[in-house]
Amino acid sequence: MKIIHYTEAESKQFEADGVKGVTGRIAIGQADGAKNFCMRVFELAEGGFTPCHAHDWEHEIFIHAGEGEVLRQGAWQPVTAGNVVFIPGNETHQIRNAGKTPFIFICLIPSGAPEL
Repeated sequence: MKIIHYTEAESKQFEADGVKGVTGRIAIGQADGAKNFCMRVFELAEGGFTPCHAHDWEHEIFIHAGEGEVLRQGAWQPVTAGNVVFIPGNETHQIRNAGKTPFIFICLIPSGAPEL
């Protein structure tokens, strides 16, 4: 069993073309013995965004804090704390912070997908 505050998980900063102000953490993953899923926590700084992309695996996302937007079928949809998002495999998507505070979301992916 593992019990931690998510901020105790090692963080990785993402800054590159198409991505800005993203911090990712593996809260629960293969190193913990998780055989079916990986739980990741992402924090997007003010003005931050993930890359616009698609891949084979699905995402299950829980919005923890802040105000953001999810690119869904070519249009931006607002999301806030408490919203959940399901992104099927191979669907193009992107997430961005639409507020002035950090936008934090939990993202579950199946085992076998890159954890970060």
